[in-house]
Amino acid sequence: MLWKNTYNEFIKILAKPRSYIGLAALTLLILIILFAMKADGRMYISFVTASFEQTLSFNGNILNGNLIAFIVLQMLIVHIPLLVALVTGDLLSGEAAMGTLRMLLTKPISRSQVVYSKLIAAAAYTFILVVWMGFLALVVGRWMFGTGDLIVLNSDGLVILNYADILWRYGLAFAVAYLALMTIATLSIAFSAFADNSIGPIVSTMAVIILFTIIGSLDVSVFDHVKPWLFTTHMASWRSFFSDPVPWAAIRESVWILLGHNILFIGIAIIKFKHKDITS
Repeated sequence: MLWKNTYNEFIKILAKPRSYIGLAALTLLILIILFAMKADGRMYISFVTASFEQTLSFNGNILNGNLIAFIVLQMLIVHIPLLVALVTGDLLSGEAAMGTLRMLLTKPISRSQVVYSKLIAAAAYTFILVVWMGFLALVVGRWMFGTGDLIVLNSDGLVILNYADILWRYGLAFAVAYLALMTIATLSIAFSAFADNSIGPIVSTMAVIILFTIIGSLDVSVFDHVKPWLFTTHMASWRSFFSDPVPWAAIRESVWILLGHNILFIGIAIIKFKHKDITS
């Protein structure tokens, strides 16, 4: 019954226009970045490498599909949470808003299984977003710009990665990015369990992201013990795969913290939904 209900929930997601708004917005944003870099990408590269040109000489195809994919991922990973919350924040509260919640719970399925089915459907939709982003950024990017070594500028300086040593890094980077977006999905589902309309969970999710991001960016000692435990601190941990050597210990810590937040949020959603009043 769980998988049948999950299938129905995924069909519900596909039937909503807002689900395609996310895909359309993501497609448009990436295409804009691709064509902008195609038109004026050389100037962007010159600006980034200007401070190194006195000591280093850059040859070959620097502006390639690998670099474009990194730029796309870096630009959009902070915007995609809105596209995820736009769909997942409606999964439970939307049933209440449309008056179908009571009918849904008359099926021979427990309330916790209802939450699980919506979670799996949300995970599938989020996976589609990430795969589509990866296809446009990496596959289309390589088709438009070719391939080559990847030059990444981070806090330690300039990192140059051989083109043969890149694909596995992108695979793991997109996997961690997916986990970060699933944290947003479970957070919005948790808010959705408390609400009877779709707007509240979406706004609340974005408010939490903004609040945690501000706390993480403030150089105030009182927040030093809090920052490592905020999920927003670890949403950009995908970048660590483009360091040399890869800081595996830090990545594992980020993965565990993101997983912990996922479990916490879905646990809150289940507890609240089990006690949700559907008689009014």
